[in-house]
Amino acid sequence: MMDLDRIIDQLHIYEKKVLKAFEGSDKPLKPEEIAESQKIDIKSVMSASGALESRGFVRVMKDADEVVSLTEDGESCAREGLPERRLIEALKGEEELEMSELSRRAGLDKKEAGIGIGWLMRKGWGRISQGMVSAVSDEAPERGADERLLELLLERGSVRIRELPDELRGALKDLKGRKGIVDIRKIKRHTIELTTEGRKLLERGIEIVEEATQVTHEHLKSGAWRKLHYRGYNIDAEYPLVYPGKMHPLRRIIDEIRSIFLKLGFTESRGPIVESAFWNFDCLFQPQDHAAREMQDTFYVKNPAVTDLPCEDLVRAVQDAHETGGSTGSEGWQYEWDRDVARQSVLRTHTTCVSARFLSENKPPLKMFSVGRVFRRETITYKHLPEFHQVEGIVAGDEVNFRNLLGILREFYRKLGFEVRFRPAYFPYTYLSTECEIYLPEKKSWIELGGAGMFRPEVLEPLGVETPVAAFGLGIERLAMIRFDIKDIRMLYQSDLGWLRGLPVTGDLEL
Repeated sequence: MMDLDRIIDQLHIYEKKVLKAFEGSDKPLKPEEIAESQKIDIKSVMSASGALESRGFVRVMKDADEVVSLTEDGESCAREGLPERRLIEALKGEEELEMSELSRRAGLDKKEAGIGIGWLMRKGWGRISQGMVSAVSDEAPERGADERLLELLLERGSVRIRELPDELRGALKDLKGRKGIVDIRKIKRHTIELTTEGRKLLERGIEIVEEATQVTHEHLKSGAWRKLHYRGYNIDAEYPLVYPGKMHPLRRIIDEIRSIFLKLGFTESRGPIVESAFWNFDCLFQPQDHAAREMQDTFYVKNPAVTDLPCEDLVRAVQDAHETGGSTGSEGWQYEWDRDVARQSVLRTHTTCVSARFLSENKPPLKMFSVGRVFRRETITYKHLPEFHQVEGIVAGDEVNFRNLLGILREFYRKLGFEVRFRPAYFPYTYLSTECEIYLPEKKSWIELGGAGMFRPEVLEPLGVETPVAAFGLGIERLAMIRFDIKDIRMLYQSDLGWLRGLPVTGDLEL
């Protein structure tokens, strides 16, 4: 049941006035009638009526009429006669006249005369032979429906088409075809009808009181605010959906990861996307015949096809590590290392090359992380893309060990909101190595989300690093799929507005 008093209190003053206009009237009213009786403008009437209609208190009925009126040329034709009428008048008392002479006597220019001759023939008023024009009859033709319509329009100014008799509607069609004589336009008309619910409000009693739209300094100072009438607010009213600008979910996760590492005391580093095979593979003790370096797995860059190698001491140290193991006690890979292969340009396949560069330029102790795009020749599927994001980190120091690495990772995943466990794994440039798995309670299963390990001596010695270095990395898109419960990794890059708008502006990404 409606609370009529509350509804009336929430009505705008113009809405109240529209309802008040129906007092003593059961008939629909025109907006003009309401505007006149309530002393408000038409625009305010229509706005208030629309608001009342949305709540079921009135019905706004729309009707469109086509109205015909004369143009400036049409008024001239109505006063002086259509071209054919003026031609037939000029022929009066003449057996025949040459066309140019007839036009001169009728006071028509060449174009008007041409039109008039055409209609003279069409109406059967005259004939033409060898350039001579003559009338069919000595008697003046009766006024046609088109001429009567012109006379009516000249007299009344404009007429609704639906009010014209059938014969004049046919004449209107002819005049429309002649162009430039009549003007037809659509006029929209509205009528407003009070509904049963609106009648209940009116019977309840509506009082017109000026409403305060804001409280001023003078109101407060004088105490007049106590006597002001304030319009009530309808807290159940519909409101428009707003889609505010917000950060992309993948960007938010990246920023969350950055924030975690920065708060853990890490330094952020960046590196180039187009990298040399030396930093991407060789410096990380990955042999030059490794399967990951094949064209099927790595994007090689055509321009520039080669890059510069770093200082000669570092190059020779990496070469020794590959060929003999250097002074690490390792046997290396036992092959002849090729500088030309190391110079090849590639799109980096991981961000570990950033870690290698950082170690070559900075002395331990240190903690560093990087976030960036990496590229691999993957077939696009619901869980693989050739381009994705990876976060990489290293911790170097005399006391750093594998247990420290596990502790850092456990704290990192805890801050992300996950329970983590570790299992042994193999990676070319770390030993010991582990894979990190997180637990998904809703699926009651564990999922691999990253890898980690202690850099091998063959990686560290050429870089001149004498302390242990713990390294870790994970793919960010997989984390985003888990966080947002999406099954297809492509959703993160398809700009699906429906999905993006449904995501919260803030939420569980906040630390």
